[in-house]
Amino acid sequence: MSKPLGPYTPAVRAGDFIFVSGQLGVVDGALVDGGVAGQTAQAVANLSAQLESMGASLTDVVKTTCFLIDMDTFATFNEAYIGAMGSHRPARSTIAVRELPIGGAVEIEAVAYRPA
Repeated sequence: MSKPLGPYTPAVRAGDFIFVSGQLGVVDGALVDGGVAGQTAQAVANLSAQLESMGASLTDVVKTTCFLIDMDTFATFNEAYIGAMGSHRPARSTIAVRELPIGGAVEIEAVAYRPA
């Protein structure tokens, strides 16, 4: 699991909910190859690792918020997101942003429900 790029906690439990801070497509602090598809797959893998550290899994996710720097990559992002999330389909918002940390193309944050 990569350490945070800033002064925040990657995952926090609040009662039965787990809030996972935005995950980039990084390994050891560096963006992975493969553009939006590769970064999306890695961001979901990083999200999964954060959830596992809290005793949860991707199937516990009830909501994701996804950030893209280019909405022209939305179809590619969707394909990679589906591939990484499997058949689980939480509620989701996807927002275009001007820029992400370290030049990332994708960032994904999540809320999971997992009774303590």
